[in-house]
This record gives sequence, structure tokens and C-alpha cells, in this order.
Amino acid sequence: MTDLFGKQEKKPPHYAGHRQRLRDRFVGAGAGALQDYELLELLLFMAIPRRDVKELAKTLLSTFGSLPELMSASHHELTQIDGISENVATAIKTVTAIAERMMKQELMQKPILNNWTRLMDYCHMTMAHEKKEHFRILFMNKKNELIADEIQGSGTVDHTPAYPREIMKRSLELGATALILMHNHPSGDPKPSQADIDMTNAIIAAAKPFEITIHDHIVIARNGYTSFRNEGLI
Repeated sequence: MTDLFGKQEKKPPHYAGHRQRLRDRFVGAGAGALQDYELLELLLFMAIPRRDVKELAKTLLSTFGSLPELMSASHHELTQIDGISENVATAIKTVTAIAERMMKQELMQKPILNNWTRLMDYCHMTMAHEKKEHFRILFMNKKNELIADEIQGSGTVDHTPAYPREIMKRSLELGATALILMHNHPSGDPKPSQADIDMTNAIIAAAKPFEITIHDHIVIARNGYTSFRNEGLI
């Protein structure tokens, strides 16, 4: 096709119309009208402006298995996928970080025991798909308001150390009077091990002289979570 001056007009790329239609569906009907790979396409549009990204979005989902697994993947794991540059990986991890921070800010300085569903959603997002075990502590004040959320240690695929003395030291530094202990099981099974139970009892014993309450110990996994208190283990 030529213009009025006889110059060859550049045809728009074949994916331009698809991008606009997908954006229109998202704006008009919301995220519920889009499949997972289509939502991922919208994100990739911004990071990869001049390329058809539908197949790349599908490849990412098939490689990692699901959106949660994908968004929890490390920067290095993402860049191993053909077509995922450092910038694209950073864009994906930024979305994950924003979502986690938003959920955390909704919990901070609020009575955490009254926001249990949100708490479990937050912990599942941040821990369920980790490849290594992490031991996390939620520190609370006398009103059971969340004052700090910290990872105290990281270990291997099936073990992470927890040191009662260090946990008490940090609790006193923060002025915490109650704790919720958490760790993840990368295996996907949230059932506590005997080592988990023994570790919890040691922390409870260490906390008693300081009148620090251990409200619960939660084991997070891809397939759900287990509450020590609900299981009668605390």
C-alpha cells in the first residue's frame, strides 16, 4: 500500500490488533474475562513492546505450572527461559513484590488474629512456592497487632534452623509480647514433622520466662497449611 506521495506505507504488525482487543476486554470486562496466559500477555506487552508474546506467555505457564509458581520463580529461573531478558524478569518480579507489599501493608498495625484469612493468603503467596525452607516470625504487641514480619532463617529443601535464644532476643528488641511462628514445606505436604514439633516446644519453653505467648505455628505448603493450635499441638 502507498500513500498520496507514492511512498510505501508500513503495515502494522499482525499482533497490534490482538493487543488492543485484549486491552479492551480487560478494561471492559475485567480480569475475570481473561485466561491466565492472557493476563500474562498484558504484563509482557509492557516489557516487550515489539513482539507477539502469546506463545511466550503460554511457555512460561507450562514451564512453571501455574501463575503462582511463575510469580514465585527466581530472577535467575526466569531468565533461563528463551525470550525472557533481564528487563522482562525484573518486570515480573516487580509485580510479585508489589502484590506482596500490598498484602503486608493491609496486615501491619492491625489485630492479626482478626484477619486470619488475609494472613493465610499473604503467607501462602510469600512462602508456599519457595524452593527452600524459611522460618518466619510474626511479632505482635499486647493488642495482638502485627508490629514486624521477619524471616529468621533459611535452610535446605527439607530443613531450616531456628534458635530459641535468638528469637527471644529479637522479640525483646521489638517489644513483642506474642508470636506466630511459620515455616514452609517445599515438598508440598503441610504435615508437621517431629522435628517441627520439638522445635516449637523448645521455643515455647524459651518464651515462658519472658511472658511471651506463642499463639500458633503454621506450616505452609502448596497443598495447604497446618495450624499447630488447630491440631492440638500447642
